[in-house]
Amino acid sequence: MKTKFLTFGLLFLVCGFIPQMVLAGHVAVSSPDGRLVVTVENMKYSVEYDGLLVIRPSALGLKTSMGDFTQGLRYVDCQENPISLEYDMRQAKAKHIKYEANQLVLDYQTADNLRLQVTFQVSNHDVAFRYTLPRPSKDNPKRAIIYKENTSFDFPDGTKTFLCPQIGPESGWEQTKPSYEEEYKADDEMQVKSKFGHGYTFPCLFKVPISPISLKSPGKNLWALVSETGVSSAYCGSHLSDWQEGGYTIAFPDKGENNGFGSEFATIPLPGNTPWRTITVGTTLKPIVETTVAYDVVEPLYAPSENYKPGRYTWSWLIWQDKSINYDDQVKFIDLASSMGYEYCLVDNWWDQNIGRKRIAELSRYAQSKGVHLLLWYNSNGFWNDAPQTPRDCMNTAIAREREMKWLKSIGVKGIKVDFFGGDKQQTIQLYEDILSDANRYGLQVIFHGCTLPRGWERMYPNFVGSEAVLASENVYFTDYHANQEGFELTLHPYIRNAVAAMDWGGVIMNKYLSKDNKSRHRRATNDIFEMATGITNQCAVNCIAMQPNNLSELPQFELDFLRNVPTTWDETCFIDGYPGKFVVMARRHGNDWYIAGLNGTQEPLKLNLDLPMLAGKTCSLYIDEQALKQAKVNKKGQFKVTIPAMGGMIIKE
Repeated sequence: MKTKFLTFGLLFLVCGFIPQMVLAGHVAVSSPDGRLVVTVENMKYSVEYDGLLVIRPSALGLKTSMGDFTQGLRYVDCQENPISLEYDMRQAKAKHIKYEANQLVLDYQTADNLRLQVTFQVSNHDVAFRYTLPRPSKDNPKRAIIYKENTSFDFPDGTKTFLCPQIGPESGWEQTKPSYEEEYKADDEMQVKSKFGHGYTFPCLFKVPISPISLKSPGKNLWALVSETGVSSAYCGSHLSDWQEGGYTIAFPDKGENNGFGSEFATIPLPGNTPWRTITVGTTLKPIVETTVAYDVVEPLYAPSENYKPGRYTWSWLIWQDKSINYDDQVKFIDLASSMGYEYCLVDNWWDQNIGRKRIAELSRYAQSKGVHLLLWYNSNGFWNDAPQTPRDCMNTAIAREREMKWLKSIGVKGIKVDFFGGDKQQTIQLYEDILSDANRYGLQVIFHGCTLPRGWERMYPNFVGSEAVLASENVYFTDYHANQEGFELTLHPYIRNAVAAMDWGGVIMNKYLSKDNKSRHRRATNDIFEMATGITNQCAVNCIAMQPNNLSELPQFELDFLRNVPTTWDETCFIDGYPGKFVVMARRHGNDWYIAGLNGTQEPLKLNLDLPMLAGKTCSLYIDEQALKQAKVNKKGQFKVTIPAMGGMIIKE
């Protein structure tokens, strides 16, 4: 345990050993390896890595209905605990995860003797912290409204940002936003105001310059990824404000979200906790890509009702759109899934009207006869947007869900995709949780679209698969602009959106043209190998492979063979090289097999010298040329030279 009392610069194991420091409240906790240090003094915290400043002294505290915990607090005591745990995940970037951290719990008291606890957990690259409000000794109140969280993140001057703007309520198509589907800006300045004036959605990536006070690594940068985890029905979802003096602050939902229904604040029982705020730090992007902090500090909220099966799904709607939601076209995509050995076929909106419930049951039986199970789309509906798509009125109440999910189980459906939510208010988070919990009783996996960022949900809710919460593949279909932006966008997400949660982006797009005939409309800007590699770089345990029936006769056999066998679950993930918005190379292991996937999102060929120790001395299959599968030898030191084509991809498989 490495908790430091800074005035003396010594290591002590119990806060009370130095009473004058307890009164001052000047204390620090470091990671198990001692490199990452959080210092707390006078209700402000700061973060250093290797003695380099990551976050300047930044505010802590809450404003609540029971009292103001942002000023006038007296530091009382602290407790310290080492944290060590191991757990397994089915649907994340790693299967078996070990978490080692040092915990510091700080106790504060107001003049009215009301208490606030702040808990920090610091692992080798991650900081997680949250607030706890104990119940007062006089036993009332037993609940509190959290009006404002004072938490801020004050990065040093010169920090560059990689952020996605939060959009206002009831905006966008049919008033379905905010839905976390705006465009990221890369390498931007902190002082630039967000596009819509509502701050930024989590997660948020920052490139921090080395402080001039400490020149251990001149000319280099630190990286920090800020997010939150552990958001359940017990709290609202949050985001970051625009930058202001003192840094970015935690911002609660807009009052107009959810059609104005429900509070923009959070209400908790006492004792009660806020969600965890997380900061992942490194001198490279490796800790950012590999972090598991979103799961490390949360617990499962219920047991899975069955052993949920990962897999791949086909999806007609991406290219064939609404007209494909008919019985005959869905048979074609079920047959495609069966031919490729895929586990699922997603039937999108309007199925209840265009196919009908009786024939959907028939379609489900047909799919099962082909070794495939259906996933069905639903509108979350209610009053929070004007989206017309059906089925509606099936997921917004407990009575409706009970009836619908019982029927889904009876016809052999294995999952649902629920779309169009109303924002981040606590009432909306309650709906997410209710859908997940009810679905688990009927053995249904759940994907969310038009939705918020999942915050630790893969571990909290074992039948949760993934969420969109990103500007996804449909936009590649809609406009030539987004087709040309695909390289930029998909080389961002391993460092930001997909770093903290499973992402249902909706690839892999194998048509050359974004049309049913594969000849008209605009052309895809990426090459085939890029698309195939996204099946590895995009992480989701039930992953879309957006092939079309025509691809079976048009694609080279080696591409089809790869797509038939691409996994969706991973035992291990390793970052190799890259830069957000330009390129990424990462390695994932499935069983004994390593897959090295690279994406070049730029308009120029990219020459790389890769370190691949897991493949040292091995001859591997190299997917880099659309015309042929090649063989390549990784030298005995694990070094490999490669040139990835412009807007192209690379896959190395042992």
